[in-house]
Amino acid sequence: MTTFPSKPPHCTSAVVSSPPFIRRCSGGGVSWRSSQSRQDSATQTRRDLDEDERRLSQNAGIFHPSIWGDFFLGYSNPAALSQQQQTQMAERAGMLKEEVAEMIASSAYSGLCERLRLIDTLERLCLDHLFEEQINTALSQIETADVSDCDLGTVALWFCLLRKHRYRVSPAVFLRFKDEEGGFLADNPADLLSLYNAAHMRTHGEAILDEAILITRRRLEITLSNMEESLLAREIKSALEIPLPRRVRIYESKYYISAYEKEATVHKTVLKLAKLNSNVMQLHHQHELKIITRWWKDLQIESRLRFARDRVVECYLWILGVYFEPCYSRSRIILTMIIAIVTLLDDIYDSYATPEECELLTKCIESWDAKAAHDLPECLKFALGKILDSFRTIENMLHQEEKYRMSYLRYFIEDLVRSFNMEVKMLQDGYVPESVEEHLQVSIRTGGCPILSCASFVGMNDIATKDSFDWVSTVPNMVKALSRILRLLDDLQSYEREQLIPHVASTIDSYMKEHNVSIEVACEKIHALKEESWNDFNTEWLNPDNTYPKQLLERIFNLTRTMEFMYNQGDNSTNCPNLKDIIHLLFVESFAKAI
Repeated sequence: MTTFPSKPPHCTSAVVSSPPFIRRCSGGGVSWRSSQSRQDSATQTRRDLDEDERRLSQNAGIFHPSIWGDFFLGYSNPAALSQQQQTQMAERAGMLKEEVAEMIASSAYSGLCERLRLIDTLERLCLDHLFEEQINTALSQIETADVSDCDLGTVALWFCLLRKHRYRVSPAVFLRFKDEEGGFLADNPADLLSLYNAAHMRTHGEAILDEAILITRRRLEITLSNMEESLLAREIKSALEIPLPRRVRIYESKYYISAYEKEATVHKTVLKLAKLNSNVMQLHHQHELKIITRWWKDLQIESRLRFARDRVVECYLWILGVYFEPCYSRSRIILTMIIAIVTLLDDIYDSYATPEECELLTKCIESWDAKAAHDLPECLKFALGKILDSFRTIENMLHQEEKYRMSYLRYFIEDLVRSFNMEVKMLQDGYVPESVEEHLQVSIRTGGCPILSCASFVGMNDIATKDSFDWVSTVPNMVKALSRILRLLDDLQSYEREQLIPHVASTIDSYMKEHNVSIEVACEKIHALKEESWNDFNTEWLNPDNTYPKQLLERIFNLTRTMEFMYNQGDNSTNCPNLKDIIHLLFVESFAKAI
């Protein structure tokens, strides 16, 4: 069983002041001079800098350079609007929202299938946040609907939507669709696809959903091989890669808007609002990217820390999947900063620092005191200073009554670097954990999911209470499941690449050692363990005892979805060319004539 520290020992205070080191440095930079003479000190500094440069040159080029650089810092959207146009857009959006709200209300008098499809469409178009109250009301009514006479596609959509919204409806509704041979009665690929997607909201012990996934996947694969290119074919292909409940809606929103426009049942008002809303959100996201790029540029990663990944735009894309709505602007900026810092620390421990330097850096971060850094190379002193400066920047973004949240962040960053340091020692000793479970004791923490889960709450409004931070600091079962999913996905996608360089043992190595099996068998079993972890996650998502607000729990669900995307076909957080098109689509391309 994986164990974690139960609670940050320093999280009892309502307001946490800045660490002494940060207060001392508030007037300027950090002085690293010793008590030696200026001349000796200058000579030693030159030697240190020369050695730094030699090591940086030796380690440069491990990762490909940034694809985007300063692009978003100076980017001017050609679709940017004048003040008058913005006013017109707001007025137009208000009118369209009223019309769509009336559609949702009047759908209560329509058939169940039509009502379900409207809600599903609004969610896939990323419009649901505009109608949260109306959709919640509709779902509470839909939960009690009689689906005994509905077709398979409608029942599957009903089941999937309700479980996505934390209604624990029974999978027994699918029993009447079983045939005598154990298969499922489905007349068309669309119904099969709906069942396949719905079944991925399964929990442990739901055998009918396990069977549904196995059977429908085989049938969909055969169907797809014989289909001509079409919207349905693309939907099937996407679902076979990542099932719909695990996909990140904002990443697909623009494609779905274009696809929805071609549907015979398209609602013109919904389509117009979707395009308008997409353009409005894009303007928000471009502004945030400018802020994030400026912060990252000030860190001087490209020039001073050339061994590290320069991936801040990709980090922002990652976090956009956690929350895309304009109201979460501060949250996105803070969480992007944290994931970028986690990535930098990962590269320091994994690609640059010696074991002795890792030990020293860990102590510096645990104490939040620069005094222990005098034996570190200059570039690591520089990195430490920038990390501490960034935490001060985040703290300044919080209101006075929210500053207690920083103690939780500090707790998790300390736990993270301790775990990184443990992995360094494992690599140094050539140690392969005896079992996957032993491996996960450390490796689910080095994936960074516990700190990202906590950090996803930090920028939110007062819905994120001290009680919710105490809860997330225990690394509850939902976060453990997220962490396992990431670790297993990462190991599956990076195993071949890591064989080419010295690397810490993966869960695949541990499984082979534990069971004396081949790589192929181990990979199959690790994939199965990943699916079991998804069942764990869904169980916690639907757990009625988990009474924390859905707005908070959904951040953790969305983090899990982004992991599936980022590690679907390789490690996209390291090798980013696969992300170039989606970044351009979301942050550069806009819909013409959306007003």
